[in-house]
Amino acid sequence: MSTEPRLAEVTAQESAQESAQKTAQKPESAAADQAVKETLEDYTLRFAPRSYRRWTPLVVATTALGGIAYMADFSIGAGIGLAHGTGNALLAIAVAAVVIFITGFPLAYYGARYNIDLDLITRGSGFGYYGSVLTGVIFASFTFIFFALEGSIMAQGLKLGLGLPLWLGYLVSTLMVIPLVIYGMKALSKLQVWTTPIWLLLMVGPLVYLVSTDPGTVDHFLAYAGTDGDGGVNTASVLLGAGVCLSLIAQIGEQIDYLRFMPPKTEANKRTWWTAVIMAGPGWVVLGALKQAIGVFLAVYILAAAGPSAAPEPIQQFKGAFDAMMPSWLVIPLAVALVVISQIKINVTNAYSGSLAWTNSFTRITKHYPGRMVFVLVNLGFALALMEADMFSFLNSILGFYSNCAIAWVVTVATDIGVNKYLLKLSPHAPEFRRGMLYAVNPVGVVAFVAASGLSIAMYFHALGDTLQPYSPVAAAAIALVLTPLMAIATKGKYYLRRTDDGIDEPMLDADGNPSAVTYDCHVCHQPYERPDLAACATHDAVVCSLCLSTDTVGDHVLPAAPAIP
Repeated sequence: MSTEPRLAEVTAQESAQESAQKTAQKPESAAADQAVKETLEDYTLRFAPRSYRRWTPLVVATTALGGIAYMADFSIGAGIGLAHGTGNALLAIAVAAVVIFITGFPLAYYGARYNIDLDLITRGSGFGYYGSVLTGVIFASFTFIFFALEGSIMAQGLKLGLGLPLWLGYLVSTLMVIPLVIYGMKALSKLQVWTTPIWLLLMVGPLVYLVSTDPGTVDHFLAYAGTDGDGGVNTASVLLGAGVCLSLIAQIGEQIDYLRFMPPKTEANKRTWWTAVIMAGPGWVVLGALKQAIGVFLAVYILAAAGPSAAPEPIQQFKGAFDAMMPSWLVIPLAVALVVISQIKINVTNAYSGSLAWTNSFTRITKHYPGRMVFVLVNLGFALALMEADMFSFLNSILGFYSNCAIAWVVTVATDIGVNKYLLKLSPHAPEFRRGMLYAVNPVGVVAFVAASGLSIAMYFHALGDTLQPYSPVAAAAIALVLTPLMAIATKGKYYLRRTDDGIDEPMLDADGNPSAVTYDCHVCHQPYERPDLAACATHDAVVCSLCLSTDTVGDHVLPAAPAIP
């Protein structure tokens, strides 16, 4: 039996500790108090301290994987399969999965090892303190696009099961996640752990039944040629399909929003630690690819009965599958239950991660922390607008366009970590995210990202000819992969760090290479923070936390620039 505290006990201990911290010393203002209160709940904008990270690797991994319960994979796979045929669809899914796994691994490792989210990783991996605002907006867009997609799927289920008009279903699917997303990691971990077994049973059961009772469905599935194909495999169809699948590459950001709460890696837990990081980090795409393939299978299975317009809808897919194995009175309730559970599981993550991304970007630009709930509502507003505009009807076009931006970003950061940090050693090995330590903009990542996304988007919209259009995702990845190290070499890595000394003598890492748990009190908000979240104050013999540095409107506490050590 595990000797680590159970989640309920940990939550109780955390609540007591946070209450004690709040009464111990009072922040200087109501605004500071609000910022401290919210960021100590989910560590918005900052390093997640060891004192908070007391979940086991398995609980963190289960929570992270619960966030990929979305039904969009079934729609994405179905759309590709119906258009290009099963053979092209399966190859497209496989190609995208390999790219997503390879690029996701270094990002997941950095998030879990150094306990920071993808925005903080991006800052120190080629983009700079303000440069990563660009990618923060890209990631926030990912969350509301996929929130809208999942909300549309749920509204389809509510229409079929309860007769709700779609516009009302969109509203219900949006409003119902607000109470769940307010409380951050504590509430989300419980939700994901308890709902995952039910979701898996409802998703896998019908597929197993159909294949075991009617093997002919597999032959029919494999032989399906698609509306745009002749049954053969061709490169253009595979790449067009892969481009749609690769829109999901930014999902690694949501995985890291959970993986940053991993416990320290030690000799005692390193096997389970690595298993959890790989499984819940880049490994999410294995389950994602399987769901996409299942989506093709179910769409082909129900095509004759449902028609080509309804076949990509998950509610119709699972209604058809349940109909083959259940009494008729149970079919629609189970299909609706699956859709609703899936939507809640993923959309609390979309709302949570989106609010973090918006808050990160807004706070750096304005130097004001407005509260994460403001951006929960902003994200939901964007998502609702997309749903009401019927984004589901032009889903593949949206995802195909978006994938170019997402690929350029993720490949740039992954290349900076894998090549610039470990091979060329031009990028600092340990990630840096604090204001004052980074340049405002690092041309390495910004130039690579803008060039890769700009050129690939031009290709996607046929600006470089019809022949090259299917190759836009390949161009996004290739340009980012090549330009990122070339820019690091051209700039000699001098735009990564504005200074190398943060003014604190205590080492950043402990003997095991984990972020140090030594605490200091912030000079501004008077709260205790662990060593990686602090830097020396420029005007006092004291230290300041990363959030207070971010909100320092006149820069009184921000350390001056200093020449980097070659």
